[in-house]
Amino acid sequence: MGKSTVQMLSRTDGIGEALALSKPRHEILLFDALREGLEEEMARDPTVCVMGEDVGHYGGSYKVTKGLAEKFGDLRVLDTPICENSFTGMGIGAAMTGLRTVVEGMNMGFLLLAYNQISNNAGMLHYTSGGQFKIPVVIRGPGGVGKQLGAEHSQRLESYFQSVPGLQMVACSTPYNAKGLMKAAIRSDNPVILYEHGMIRRSSTSGRSSLLIFFTIGNSIKKTHKVLIVEECMRTGGIGASLRAAILDNFWDFLDGRPECLSSQDVPTPYAATLEDATVVQPAQIIVKVEQMLQGLI
Repeated sequence: MGKSTVQMLSRTDGIGEALALSKPRHEILLFDALREGLEEEMARDPTVCVMGEDVGHYGGSYKVTKGLAEKFGDLRVLDTPICENSFTGMGIGAAMTGLRTVVEGMNMGFLLLAYNQISNNAGMLHYTSGGQFKIPVVIRGPGGVGKQLGAEHSQRLESYFQSVPGLQMVACSTPYNAKGLMKAAIRSDNPVILYEHGMIRRSSTSGRSSLLIFFTIGNSIKKTHKVLIVEECMRTGGIGASLRAAILDNFWDFLDGRPECLSSQDVPTPYAATLEDATVVQPAQIIVKVEQMLQGLI
């Protein structure tokens, strides 16, 4: 409990075991992999339940819970009103009493309505109760910049959640690690934010993927002696800032120059496609920055 995002990246917390149980035997879309992981854990453990808007017979807005209500019943796949603070609080309370709850946020931006429940309740109650309560709750949903979704639906809230002591946060990048992370998050006795980027929900692969863990970053730095962090978070207070600080603290002697960082602009994401592109990092910017670093210009 209480680990920062960077610290969390260096831990496994059962993720290796869960990944081993989800070997890539077929090509699958990321949202299907999330559903597979959730369905397997619900079948394995009768205390696992799901709640959120339209998660029941509609199958979820992004079909991560498709077919689960028919298989497990309405009490374990619970449709809720459009009231994020209420059903998130209910999920946390259920976790305190012995269930393993998975709370689906239709969009990470909407979970700002439940930020008090997530931070002051899920994040703190293990500590403020003197360890009397465990909070095995998973709060998951899509976030990030989509294609012209506008400011309120393009939120990147990773840095919000990583600053809350007591929360663990993981992000999936491929179907393979999405399934493993779902299973590991459900089995954890700690509150976990499972972040899914909206633009990769329909990505697919049948290959393996490595988890981003800190010693992997360190090994790369020891070989290249250079660092470029590319992130969709805002530059001010973003994940990149925390990662850069951790790199400087741990790998200063291996660096030939300062760690560089490309981040989104510190503005609400516009709706217009051209303006949206102007606020987030584009491939051409990455190429230019890498070339400058290799030429020793920065």
